[in-house]
Amino acid sequence: MAGGHGAQPFPIRFTNEPEVAVFPETIWSLLVDPKAWPSFYPGVEHVQLPDRHDSLRLGTRFETNLAGQDVFASVQEFKPMTRIAWGGYPKVSEESKAYHGWIITPTPNGCHLWTEETMHGPHWIELAKKLPMPFGAFDSRYGASQESEVRAEPALVADDGKECF
Repeated sequence: MAGGHGAQPFPIRFTNEPEVAVFPETIWSLLVDPKAWPSFYPGVEHVQLPDRHDSLRLGTRFETNLAGQDVFASVQEFKPMTRIAWGGYPKVSEESKAYHGWIITPTPNGCHLWTEETMHGPHWIELAKKLPMPFGAFDSRYGASQESEVRAEPALVADDGKECF
């Protein structure tokens, strides 16, 4: 996924690979519906699509507030039910970039999610210096972080109604 930025270095990087008891179709429907993000994506306060799309697709532009940062972004990878990624920058620092990708792989009991978030540039570096783990919510939202005690609420719920993690 990090290939979306070419050969640039990524001083801030999070990855998670949870196995979840949720069908890929359910995960995909949440990822492409920005109105659903606040229900599973901690730190998201709003998502606005200036092009008036109802859901995300390749090239869709959006604005959001993620972990207290107002961000412009666009969908840069899009393979339905399998892969989606968006990249952008905080409004206060266009030279500071972020990229977030998801790969969904079906498994017998649901799916394997692989997600990576990378950030580089002066704004992200300065923010990281001020707080020991400023992006801990990014890592913990999947319930897979052992470094953070913050937990995503509500958690993803399996198709049988049970909490995934």
